[in-house]
Amino acid sequence: MEIKKVGVVGCGLMGRGIAEVSAKAGYDVTVSEINRELLDKGLAAINASLSKAVERGKATEADKKAAMGRIKGTVEMADFKDRDLVIEAAVENLELKKKIFAELGKVCSDSCILASNSSCLSILDMAMVTKKPENVLGMHFFNPVPVMKGLELVRTILTTEEVVKAADKFGKAVGKTVFVAKDAPGFIVNRLLIPYLLDAIRLLEAGFATREDIDNGIVLGLNHPMGPLTLADYVGLDTLYFIANAMYDEFKQPACAAPPLLRKMITAGQFGRKTGKGFYDYK
Repeated sequence: MEIKKVGVVGCGLMGRGIAEVSAKAGYDVTVSEINRELLDKGLAAINASLSKAVERGKATEADKKAAMGRIKGTVEMADFKDRDLVIEAAVENLELKKKIFAELGKVCSDSCILASNSSCLSILDMAMVTKKPENVLGMHFFNPVPVMKGLELVRTILTTEEVVKAADKFGKAVGKTVFVAKDAPGFIVNRLLIPYLLDAIRLLEAGFATREDIDNGIVLGLNHPMGPLTLADYVGLDTLYFIANAMYDEFKQPACAAPPLLRKMITAGQFGRKTGKGFYDYK
């Protein structure tokens, strides 16, 4: 399986990042959105990201022009018919993702690899609505995609070794270090990260320490780049809540249960950086 043409479903924060690194690595990229307004916004963000790379001396103007020239935007799913790899980067909603995979299964060739950027949802559930579930796997990139060096591949009980090898080769070509996980909620990274973040919230909720002292303890005591509450705000408390619930539903482990404080913050619309308010105030 040789990957030359890449498709990305969704031109939001993750999708446009995946499109950008793919184009910079020399791949022919088609990226889609549900309407022209969102597509134009996403393409403009890719252009801005590449411009910043030029300003920082990490790329030349010629590099930027070449990368943008490899990216085509579309609002039609049919435009993925000639792709070798299509990566879905829609919001974390299993029913929506299954709908997308069902459409891709009809449009794409039998040899096309279909991947999901999901951070916790069942890849097998998405695979089973396609014609070739053995060609489906998870490709979990990390935010921000152009900066973060990891790529988590998620293989189901049906994913073939050939598909994993092709995805691994692609991941390395776009500058990522690849690691492979089985298809279970949270995979590797979130399986370890989510209980850690929830424990930090429990400490704050219990009045054990202030938010600053919890974060400083981890940053200065363990040399982490940011503390758990700052990281939770960055990830998005709504995303954290969603992943925690998915993991708890599967494993029934108390460590995965969302603390009452997190549930109340979600109800209040305090999702972290994205809303300007989380454990810290960003307004």
